Amino acid sequence: MTHAIGVDAGGTSTRAIAVDASGAVLGTGRAGGANPNSHPPREAAARIANAITGALGGLDPAATAACVVGMAGVSKLSDPSIAEVFAATWRELGISPVRTVPDAEVAYASATSAPDGSVLVAGTGSIAGRIRGRRMVSTVGGYGWLLGDEGSAFWLGREAVRSTLDALGRGERLGPLANAVLAEALGTSAVDAGDPGARTAVWRALITSANSEAPIRLARFAPFVSEADREGDAAAGRITTEAARLLVTNVMAAREPGENTPVVLVGSVLSAAGPVGAKVRAGLTGIEVLTSTDGVLGAAWLAAVDAFGEGAARPVRP
Repeated sequence: MTHAIGVDAGGTSTRAIAVDASGAVLGTGRAGGANPNSHPPREAAARIANAITGALGGLDPAATAACVVGMAGVSKLSDPSIAEVFAATWRELGISPVRTVPDAEVAYASATSAPDGSVLVAGTGSIAGRIRGRRMVSTVGGYGWLLGDEGSAFWLGREAVRSTLDALGRGERLGPLANAVLAEALGTSAVDAGDPGARTAVWRALITSANSEAPIRLARFAPFVSEADREGDAAAGRITTEAARLLVTNVMAAREPGENTPVVLVGSVLSAAGPVGAKVRAGLTGIEVLTSTDGVLGAAWLAAVDAFGEGAARPVRP
């Protein structure tokens, strides 16, 4: 009996499932992160192989009719030497064919069977994409922390620190957001700085702290923005409103004028329970907005379509 395999290879974890033509899940596997931009390519490939091996269990690898790997950092495979590392891994596993696609494609497929639409991703980074025939044919944003990632957790965290520095420098009263940022970055003693000299010292210490760490570490301040917005912090409210505006602008730029297709939202920043997610949804009123459920199910369904045709059943995790 033939089967299809779907893989969702992210920065922190990798999951794989094997499904048959009826959509039944035959096996599951899990491994560590496999983004080749943040992990050595051989390590990333080995982790994907481990997840696939777990999903296969006792299944014959040669009976794999199709395999789709949704991969964060898939652009890294544009380097022929790195692409060969992964191709060698597929050969060692004994599975063929294997199709590697952006993780946004499998996230889109997890939410809808519609072949055309748009996807908006906002986690640590952000990107918007136009989907045609279930493939991402163009993108807006996604340039990384230095050049873009508007509305992402990194962006929110950076704006939280900037807002705190502004309040300190201007001698303004510190609200919930600024106090949370200072407590996280410098400890609770920094929150109590009251006189101008002490505030200046805290201002300098926060600049030094933020610049001494890897830039992506700023993403850890993002949850404080959402929490402070819920508490009515004006600065946090301005940040989440601007984040939503930028994200909506990007996804609308990825769409054709008057397009009547779904938008799939992906990532922690776009959770319906969070203020950015709520504001993005409000900004997309009149458009069908869906939420990605589970990327590995999207990958498995795409593989099933490759293997068994358009009528392939959508897999459901048991």
